[in-house]
Amino acid sequence: MFKLVMTISLIIVAISTLLYVYRLVKGPSTPDRVIALDAIGINLIAITAIISVVLNTSAFVEVILLLGILAFIGTVAFSKYLEKGEIIENDRDQ
Repeated sequence: MFKLVMTISLIIVAISTLLYVYRLVKGPSTPDRVIALDAIGINLIAITAIISVVLNTSAFVEVILLLGILAFIGTVAFSKYLEKGEIIENDRDQ
């Protein structure tokens, strides 16, 4: 029963990821695309966690942490680009 629930949840998250990919490609505006990209990162974390539970291993914990960090940094970079038009500011105090 538990394996069936995990399989169903994995299928639901995978379908959700495909719908987010559609939003990423078709999105009406750039902020919608950034939100879809962040949600895809969260869904990848969920898929990795579900697979880790199904396989009964903790080997994927580092992968989950790495995906979380990369998704966060990507979202912050895109948000800064949308706000200011540049990611790295080259202003020097003289």
